Amino acid sequence: MFASVLHEINGKFTFQEFEKPIPTSSELLIKVSYAALNHRDVWIQKGQYAGLVFPITCGSDGCGVVEAVGADVDASWIGKEVIVNPSLNWGPNPRVQAKDYVILGLPNHGFFAQYVSVPANLVYEKPVHLKAKEAAAFPLAGLTGFRALFGRAKAQKGETVLITGVGGGVALFAAQFAIAAGCKVYVTSGSEEKLEAAKALGAIGGANYKTPDWHKALAKESGGFDVIIDGAGGPDFAKLIDLCKPSGRIACYGATVGTWNAGIPAKVFWKQIDILGSTMGNNEEFAQMVQFISEHKIVPVVAQTFALNQCEEAARFMDEGKQFGKIVLEIN
Repeated sequence: MFASVLHEINGKFTFQEFEKPIPTSSELLIKVSYAALNHRDVWIQKGQYAGLVFPITCGSDGCGVVEAVGADVDASWIGKEVIVNPSLNWGPNPRVQAKDYVILGLPNHGFFAQYVSVPANLVYEKPVHLKAKEAAAFPLAGLTGFRALFGRAKAQKGETVLITGVGGGVALFAAQFAIAAGCKVYVTSGSEEKLEAAKALGAIGGANYKTPDWHKALAKESGGFDVIIDGAGGPDFAKLIDLCKPSGRIACYGATVGTWNAGIPAKVFWKQIDILGSTMGNNEEFAQMVQFISEHKIVPVVAQTFALNQCEEAARFMDEGKQFGKIVLEIN
């Protein structure tokens, strides 16, 4: 088969022949039609991720057709169009992942290839309302946003929700989920175009975090927030504390800007604020997300499509951070 392969830190994604996987007795062999990039793939390329192994085919997200099954798997899967929960070895505790937890695409070979072999218990039929390209886009980022919003922050219909950094995969899915759930959704971005695009999807308003005192204007506009979903961290985290209503919840799934500045501690304890860490999600949450997406007919936003042999170009496009939505690879 052909794949886009990483051989070393800061190396390029190289389009080449690669060994076709053979499914174990409990796995399915999927012929991949589309794969999607995440920032995780770029961080692996830059060596900014734990547990690096080379050579590796990255790619946590994808959609394809089951071509073969292991001896212990129901053969009725063959021919079905499927997606995969990339959250491997979560373990028995639904609240936290086990020590041997990994994400598809490192150390296990992922979707940047014509074929991938995955555990059968993590495979789901593609939602019928989605095209393969769209279905490939949501598993990792969607699961992260779904758990942060509903599993950790317990967002409810009618609550006021802030999603920071809209345009990135997790933030955009969290916004779409919150809008579908009947929340009053606001967003932040450093791009006026992305703010307008989020409003077109149903967000009530937003703020450009490059504007001085953006949080004060947003507080006046919104009245404060019951729930905040943040993947940035950094010095502006203190402003999120200010934006929280009493008993507000902040779910944090990343720290792309860096170390928190949480501001004045008294604001956290006097307002009874919950700060909640969140990473990926368990298999039950993935099933709930797929059902939610199907019920609400949510369609992932695809920003750009590249061919598999253009994986390096796609990674550089992602690294620029200008996209609104997911970057997808067509596998042919």
